[in-house]
Amino acid sequence: MASDARIPAPIPPPQPKISKFKIALCQLLVTPDKERNIAHARKLIEDAARKGAKLVVLPEIWNCPLSLKNLSKYAEDIDAEAACPSISMLSEVAFRNGITLVGGSIPELSAGQLFNTCCVFGPDGKLKAKHRKLHLFDFEVPGEVAFRESDFLTAGEEPTIVDTDVGRIGIGICHDIRFPELAMLYGSRGRSLTQNREAYTQIYINEDETEVWMMHWRVVRWTSTNWLQQKHQVKGAHLICYPGAFNMSTGELLWELMQRARAADNQLFVATCAPAPDPNTSADYITWGHSGLVGPQGMKRQPSLRRSIIL
Repeated sequence: MASDARIPAPIPPPQPKISKFKIALCQLLVTPDKERNIAHARKLIEDAARKGAKLVVLPEIWNCPLSLKNLSKYAEDIDAEAACPSISMLSEVAFRNGITLVGGSIPELSAGQLFNTCCVFGPDGKLKAKHRKLHLFDFEVPGEVAFRESDFLTAGEEPTIVDTDVGRIGIGICHDIRFPELAMLYGSRGRSLTQNREAYTQIYINEDETEVWMMHWRVVRWTSTNWLQQKHQVKGAHLICYPGAFNMSTGELLWELMQRARAADNQLFVATCAPAPDPNTSADYITWGHSGLVGPQGMKRQPSLRRSIIL
């Protein structure tokens, strides 16, 4: 049998404590007031728990506006628990409501570096996993718009897969969804993997060879191997959660497409949660919204909307 040839043998996923559960995606409107954002997120999480949700997901960068130059003002040192109002709230509300909480992402300050970080909490309120965004998004239309995360943020180094009461979950943040290799890793069944990192710039040009726009990103490539015992034994996920904040252009083109592709290709569920679009058109960054849940057949489980809502 093919499975007999795999070395090491596949690792069976553990049985989750809860086999059937409700998931809540809290698509909230973010303001410049951090305390207000924290209070709003708490209310939505508590509302979702009262309605029976056992897994709650928050958006990318929910405790402050997605303005790269201002992220450091809102950043928290997650390892210094006493000075982290966002993290303290997430831990407390997960414990009080007995839920698994994928806490979207917040700007994290660690050793002088700024990360885009997602924390996962269990029903006991304890931090179960921390994922730092692996793929930073740099987008530029010369003379019109530029958005360069790599000028302000540091990329993470490791994928994140975590066992919870509702099953095994893989975590990605926003642009991480564009890379099928990461989802394939999360969907794998016990392969050993080595990682290969490289950075490159891809330049898109039109027919007369003038530069139209550029995307620069840091690529993390994962290569499976069956003959070396590696540091990490990667186990298959039931679900991948992607807190994300695609903009109006990339959102309309790619957001739903990427969700459906990652789910269908790997035969698992994909949950995405985005901030609600800001009606103030003068904001630095306008998000697309449209949080959603996609099943293994690539079909969305509910209509996607742009307003502030719990799905």
